[in-house]
Amino acid sequence: MMKTLLSAVALLASSLAMAAGPSVQLDKAPIDLTDKASLQNGARLFQNYCLGCHQMQYQRYSRTFADLGIPEELGMEHLMFTGEKVGDHITNNMSAKDGEKWFGATPPDLTNVARVRGPDWLYTHLRAFYADDSRPFGVNNEVFPLVGMPHVLQELQGLPSKTYETRLVDGEPKQVYVGIKTDGSGELSEEEYDRAVADLVNYMEYVGEPTKLEAHALGYKVMIFLLIFLVLAYLLKKEYWKDVH
Repeated sequence: MMKTLLSAVALLASSLAMAAGPSVQLDKAPIDLTDKASLQNGARLFQNYCLGCHQMQYQRYSRTFADLGIPEELGMEHLMFTGEKVGDHITNNMSAKDGEKWFGATPPDLTNVARVRGPDWLYTHLRAFYADDSRPFGVNNEVFPLVGMPHVLQELQGLPSKTYETRLVDGEPKQVYVGIKTDGSGELSEEEYDRAVADLVNYMEYVGEPTKLEAHALGYKVMIFLLIFLVLAYLLKKEYWKDVH
């Protein structure tokens, strides 16, 4: 019995380690949920580059437009492409069967991906693709090795590759890995691409918890109320007990 329990614990630990991914230093995502321009650009990027495979089936267009300050007419013209209604959820027409056939697994819904993975993981992951001819889509990823998806933002970033430099190590010249560099064929510069990815991640962070700013604002009001109530309760206690010796 004890041996079986220990085996189960070891298997669980192994599974958690695999789920956590490789030990890669994550870059800090510049999240700002008050930046409407960033959120709007993130929504545009998601609709144009991600929605073909990934859904946000728990988020409605109407909620997105209202929260991000996008007029419905403008949103329907630029962010809705297949005749959806403004009250519909953000979904695509890819079936689970087709997704598994084309990618080896059904592309996951991304409504809560920022809450599950964290914005720093997403920000680093989308900037960690590199050319790898051994992979089906010609790219691999440092944060998510052997990922079964193409680099959908390649036209913006260009084709990134691992870069090495010759450096002296223990007195001998050796090839040392220094990072990922793009070939410059993308529509955006490196700084512009990082900003675009930040906007996309900012949008996914918002979708994961659309009421986050409202909840924080309400939390401050509740704390103020409790402090006022504490003072009143203390004064009332003193009044009730003033004649008790």
